[in-house]
Amino acid sequence: MTTAVQGEPAQTRRRPRPGLLQRARRSYDRYWYAWAMCLPVVLVLGAIVGYPLVQGIYLSFTNATSENVGRTIGANHIPDTYDRIGLKNYADILTGANNQFWPHLVWTIVWTILCVAFTYAIGLALAVALNREMRARGLYRLLLILPWAVPTFVTIFTWRLILADDGAVNQLLGLLHITGPSWLSNPLAQKAAAIGVNIWCGVPFMMISLLGGLQAIPRELYEAAEMDGATPWQRFTNVTLPGLRPVSSTVILLGVIWTFNQFNVIFLLFGTNSDSAQILVTYAYKLFFGQQPQDYASSAAVGILCLSLLVVFTSVYRRWLKRNNEGAL
Repeated sequence: MTTAVQGEPAQTRRRPRPGLLQRARRSYDRYWYAWAMCLPVVLVLGAIVGYPLVQGIYLSFTNATSENVGRTIGANHIPDTYDRIGLKNYADILTGANNQFWPHLVWTIVWTILCVAFTYAIGLALAVALNREMRARGLYRLLLILPWAVPTFVTIFTWRLILADDGAVNQLLGLLHITGPSWLSNPLAQKAAAIGVNIWCGVPFMMISLLGGLQAIPRELYEAAEMDGATPWQRFTNVTLPGLRPVSSTVILLGVIWTFNQFNVIFLLFGTNSDSAQILVTYAYKLFFGQQPQDYASSAAVGILCLSLLVVFTSVYRRWLKRNNEGAL
């Protein structure tokens, strides 16, 4: 015999949602082959990502340096002598007398915003241009993707030669009777050079990704907009940009994560000798390798702070996208 609770038919009552363990067990029973295929990947990621991450989190709560970390020299083993000190490393980084974290954080945020904005804008412009029918379109695509195909260190070392005091950029400026700055040593010029080189390296990825998104937009939408009398700018804002929203949201998120952690461009251009252009990841590297004794604990703490900032940004960004998508429906 069925009964109703508070006037609601029993058939319409919601069943309690199964717990996480029950859902995982049902998923395993139904998709056991997928779990089996994912297991090697999970083990490899756990070994090369999970273990170092856990070790870094642990070291960030200690005073570990190159002098008190255990090591083996020949047949002799020197044990660890560092101690756990709680949140002292984080307090010293955020409020200590060194006062290096906040300037590096501000520059890292500015660097990330400018690089992603310019990379996306240039990549979108090139994708729109290459999406049209034109002669030698395949050749243009090949030439524009070359900076992405060339290894990053080769590209950056080439730019070091171009941006040297007697390099091609300053020689070109000299022909225009303009005295070029020292791109690799002047603080402001270093930042401009770093942004320019990173844009050069990142535009091809944006262009190819957005070009794929453009080719997925149905041509009928453009034809209908044109029949309604829409101008090219109106077709771009009302058809192209909305059609690119899924791709754009993904490449912007990836661009922010990659640029925030872009170690190669800064380190290979300037090393760790100059503080003006250092972002947080190169600052953490400098703490680890650029001083004696090597400060493992502080370097790990800076890395964990970088990870935390990216996790917060990703969560906020995904919620913002979800809210906008729900509002657009």
